[in-house]
Amino acid sequence: MNRHTKLAMLVMPFLAIGGYIASDIYLEHDAEKDRIFQLSTYGHCDIINQKCILESGDFQLNISDEAGTTTVNSTFPLDSATFFIVSSSNVVTAYPLGMSDSPYYWKSPTELRELIPNQGDSYKLRIIANIKGGKYISEFYSQTVK
Repeated sequence: MNRHTKLAMLVMPFLAIGGYIASDIYLEHDAEKDRIFQLSTYGHCDIINQKCILESGDFQLNISDEAGTTTVNSTFPLDSATFFIVSSSNVVTAYPLGMSDSPYYWKSPTELRELIPNQGDSYKLRIIANIKGGKYISEFYSQTVK
């Protein structure tokens, strides 16, 4: 064995470990970048009667309102969630949701039940749910149907 082969055999383990560490750092840095996913409604969205599901792939959000408290239930644990009510004149009111019991359940008191009192009325809503650098967003309409 010549001296170049011996040197290559000596350096090879250090290069392999260094490459493994560098790839791990790169993948971790890449995972921290913000990604945005669009949520779409699954069928008709009726928050007042607890029939509103938003989905993107395997991720689903169930949004409901009971006694003036809007609740969001998700299939994966959330880091944070914000619910928005948009008036007819495009004035946006934000409601940061607080964790309830576990990271799967988030809720906040809102005026949504007062704004959609009549059957057939619809209201524009938005939601942003954050999961480890991924933002799941949606703009949708809720309409009360009996």
